[in-house]
Amino acid sequence: MTQTVDTPMAPTTIDGYRSPNPAEQAVSDPDVSAAWAQEVRELAAEQNAVILAHNYQAPMIQDVADHVGDSLALSRLAAATDAETIIFAGVHFMAETAKILSPDKRVIIPTAAAGCSLADTIDADQLRAWKAEHPGAAVIAYVNTTAEVKAESDICCTSSNAVEVVESVPPDTEILFLPDMFLGAHVRRQTGRSNIHTWLGECHVHADISPSDLVGAMTRNPDAELYVHPECGCSTSALWMASSGEFPADRTHILSTGGMLDAARSTSSQTVLVATEIGMLHQLRKANPGTDFRAVNPQASCRFMKMITPELMLQALRTGRDEVQVEPAIAAHARAAVERMIAIGKPGGGE
Repeated sequence: MTQTVDTPMAPTTIDGYRSPNPAEQAVSDPDVSAAWAQEVRELAAEQNAVILAHNYQAPMIQDVADHVGDSLALSRLAAATDAETIIFAGVHFMAETAKILSPDKRVIIPTAAAGCSLADTIDADQLRAWKAEHPGAAVIAYVNTTAEVKAESDICCTSSNAVEVVESVPPDTEILFLPDMFLGAHVRRQTGRSNIHTWLGECHVHADISPSDLVGAMTRNPDAELYVHPECGCSTSALWMASSGEFPADRTHILSTGGMLDAARSTSSQTVLVATEIGMLHQLRKANPGTDFRAVNPQASCRFMKMITPELMLQALRTGRDEVQVEPAIAAHARAAVERMIAIGKPGGGE
């Protein structure tokens, strides 16, 4: 199971590049920021490395990356490049996924301590025990899981294609859906299937974006459009309020991170309220500078994502520390689960 660290990280300085607490990660001096970015890119070029940054990373990390997006899309993209090394600025299961899809490439995460509260809600032993309780059930694992859990699963899914993946399973076959209970509830609601068993896991950041946060944000911004990630604790309330007329149904959208970006590029709304981790706001604002994107909960920051600091990015490139390894047999089984998802023709637009 992925190791996680709860203690705050103090400001540090490496060769003149100092960032504050990782929750903020801003370098106020543009010259220092530019010098850091230049060194990162030079080191990456020397090593034939591609830098990947998840949408929830701090803006400074996103801006230095070669590619920004959701973990599966980034991993697939990196596998198609001729880069010899992948630097993955994300959490540990994401770097594992990159290694699974690129077994012959070196994959480095700037700190292996960057875990995931959702992925850590289930391990392989727990999944095997759950499977034993439901013989013959199809196991569908959200990509936000460890390599060992993917290896015990039949097929993976993203938040954008979870409904299609579930619909690919014969209707009379039981489904074990894991690990996110809010995404599982969304899928059950969308498909109308009663034979879906959902693991009671949650992302601590998304779960804490509450219905009261949503109501308060909408009350303050009655003309806003609303983007809600299906992992959010408020997603069911958002749909219920839209169906009852409390929220405008045509302006309420349950979207993956990739779906949010697609919607942002085409929206003409002056204000969009966003219920997901606040790092996503950076990409949304870049996609459509004319719209005011606001967080439903401005405190929805993942402490694990923000463990990837500018200093650790440099360390990763200089030293190759925290290289990710996945045992070959586990990687092969996990890869098969991802490939089965891709084979249904809708690999998805994000977590």
